[in-house]
Amino acid sequence: MVIDLEGVVSANWQNLPAKEILPGIRKRILWQGTNGAKAQILEIDPGSKFTTLDTHSPGPEEVYVVSGVFNDGVHDYPAGTFIHNPVGSAHIPQSEQGCVIFVFFPEG
Repeated sequence: MVIDLEGVVSANWQNLPAKEILPGIRKRILWQGTNGAKAQILEIDPGSKFTTLDTHSPGPEEVYVVSGVFNDGVHDYPAGTFIHNPVGSAHIPQSEQGCVIFVFFPEG
């Protein structure tokens, strides 16, 4: 048996630089593909939210709530929840309690 790990990427999100994208919301990029796909962590401080509608285009968005409670402007999603946002859907990411979410964009 041959184990081939060429191209494998790993990262501990807590060791990556954080970039504040909005007040109280930080992004840490885990991985970016050549086709525009990307994986990232968003840290949303308690009471913080996006200031505009987040519309998913050209591709969908996959979210996994790592900790805390994520809110999309309508529903609360506790830690352990997976959310698929299809192309064309829109929400306002936010959190009353604060949260950490894993966000994957399979298309650029």
